[in-house]
Amino acid sequence: MKPTSLDAVLPYFDHNATTFLAPEVAEAMAVALREVYGNASSMHRAGQSARQHLENSRRTVADFLGASANEIVFTSGGTEANNLAILGMVRGLDGARKHVVTTPIEHPSVLECVRQLGREGVDVSVVDASAIEQNLRDDTVLVSVMHANNETGAIQPVRQVAAAIERRRQAGQTIYFHSDGVQAAGKIPVNVRELGVDLYSLSAHKLFAPKGVGALYVRKGTPLRGIQYGGRHERERRAGTENVPAAMAFARAVELVDGAANIDVQKLRDDFEDELGKRLPWIEVNGAEAERLPNTSNVLFRGISGEALVIALDLQNMAVSTGAACSSGSIEPSHVLLVMGRSRDEARSSLRFSFGRYNTAEEVEALVEATTRATEKLRKEEKRLAG
Repeated sequence: MKPTSLDAVLPYFDHNATTFLAPEVAEAMAVALREVYGNASSMHRAGQSARQHLENSRRTVADFLGASANEIVFTSGGTEANNLAILGMVRGLDGARKHVVTTPIEHPSVLECVRQLGREGVDVSVVDASAIEQNLRDDTVLVSVMHANNETGAIQPVRQVAAAIERRRQAGQTIYFHSDGVQAAGKIPVNVRELGVDLYSLSAHKLFAPKGVGALYVRKGTPLRGIQYGGRHERERRAGTENVPAAMAFARAVELVDGAANIDVQKLRDDFEDELGKRLPWIEVNGAEAERLPNTSNVLFRGISGEALVIALDLQNMAVSTGAACSSGSIEPSHVLLVMGRSRDEARSSLRFSFGRYNTAEEVEALVEATTRATEKLRKEEKRLAG
């Protein structure tokens, strides 16, 4: 049930892009902004108070991941965490030849890092997650596979990839494994020890916490090099004064993660797909056959402009998305859907609906009604224009 303090929030179904502040998180951050004003690197009382709050927050985030506090690096968000993991690892490893493996459905903050390494002379393989093991080489130093896709919600075989990498390690190869967990954390159980990863990225604003803060898990003994200059913070992994109030809000948000709530969210998602399919039997759910995040539904409305449908739903106070928020200004179709075999037109006709724990059954019912009305209107318009 939506707290009364969120009554002004419109029906929102774009949680994979970002979330609003949970009331408890907003209160924790407000208190921190008022009272925890010291620089955590300062030696005086105000600074040491800030340091204590920062380290308490670090322990909370570490517990959430099944890690140790000294394995958590606070960052400005998921993009920085991914950049630090990929660029920091590869640039920090010695050796004449380096090879990196990733998948074609990764977030741009991973794919662009890998492309940059390619420009720096690193060999790069971009392959399906199922083909990772066959593409590991003697000079492979890093593998990066997202935990769950931000557009379709498809959960990737992280444990299987980790097992393949471990077999290489047992044979004496030095190779590290990074996973972008920005979409997975908080929606499915995450324990970095059980996953077998060396690096794992998080972003607070996907968890009903503020934008501008995230974290990177760095397994003890992983030789990560910082990629920023101008300070020696976060155990020399990054520069910049620590954002203590944001870290405190992040920690409060992970304390509120409730696995039972995710079961409720999955029911809302499943009810939405079932009811919409009855109203519009010609639609298709992209990746329906895959194991998915409980909150994510990517629907193909063949023959309809996805952008037009987003606008039509927005006019009915329903917030949805055509895909990754960081690409929303682009007219290019989703690279994820293209990799899945959808045509460019089909990719442009697909919408992502991502649910959250504050959504209600009544809101989902209204979403089905609004989507049905908007879709039928747009189909009539398309037929009229065609002829």
